Amino acid sequence: MKRHDGDEQYLGASPGAASRPSWPALLLGVIPFIAICFTVGLWDRLTPTVAGMPFNIFWLVLWMLLTPLCMWGAYRCERGSDGENQRVVDEEKG
Repeated sequence: MKRHDGDEQYLGASPGAASRPSWPALLLGVIPFIAICFTVGLWDRLTPTVAGMPFNIFWLVLWMLLTPLCMWGAYRCERGSDGENQRVVDEEKG
């Protein structure tokens, strides 16, 4: 099997191999799941309306809008940790 230039960046792992996510990234990924699934008893009401919607619909729409922000934060956490790993590889090369 022929190696391509740049394969050293994987530090012995096969290309495309997944690494373990960092704790902040996991936390940011779990927050929307918990906010939507496990807080039903707190927001399952029709009486107060927010922006013309019943509160339960507002809560779900809010978390549908906040979920991409949480995923972006998780991505940034992972990208930051990968950048640190890349710096270590670059320092070892030269």
